[in-house]
Amino acid sequence: MLKNEPKQANMSKYIGRRVLTSVAIVVVILIAVATGLIEPNPRPY
Repeated sequence: MLKNEPKQANMSKYIGRRVLTSVAIVVVILIAVATGLIEPNPRPY
């Protein structure tokens, strides 16, 4: 991880892919809530 070996892929590439996947999932959930496909739990108060 700390060595600069050309054979291994960059760690930032995997971290960036993970962040983009997480953002895409959150966007899909927000769109589903906005369109009414899923309903969030009601507030307790």
